[in-house]
Amino acid sequence: MAIRNYLIEGVSGSGKTSVATELERRGYHVVHGDRVLAYQGDPETGARLPPERRSDDLHFLNDHHIWDPEQVRALAADQSHAMTFFCGGSRNHDKFVHLFDAVFILEADWPLIESRLKTRTGEWGETEAERAITRELHRTGRDQPAGGIRIDATRPLAAVVDAILAQC
Repeated sequence: MAIRNYLIEGVSGSGKTSVATELERRGYHVVHGDRVLAYQGDPETGARLPPERRSDDLHFLNDHHIWDPEQVRALAADQSHAMTFFCGGSRNHDKFVHLFDAVFILEADWPLIESRLKTRTGEWGETEAERAITRELHRTGRDQPAGGIRIDATRPLAAVVDAILAQC
């Protein structure tokens, strides 16, 4: 395994990408999971869904947004970085969460998250229907890894990143 690996999770709009960008700016190694690892697949088997099994249904899209566990393992095993931060959300995190030294869950109140989502273009959360699903996920905590360290993501970005680094 790599020296230290961390997962940064949270609902859409909680600040995962912003945290990832700030960590990179500070010189840390970051994997943007939603850009590099994500695909539509079976959360149990990890198999990619062929076009005929895919759906435009938003609940389906959310429930089948997964990461390639083998890719996560390979990146986590890379010992060329002191720390690697994996930022993003995956519905099959149970298949690889054991690879991380800690999991951080970014938390913010719904009005703040909704205001962030409303500014998006071409990303999840842009539409009212996507925000409705995110609101429900925010309310229930479904899709979040159990036992993560809660981070107050309502603070300025630098303070959020400092809070994460203080626990690494």
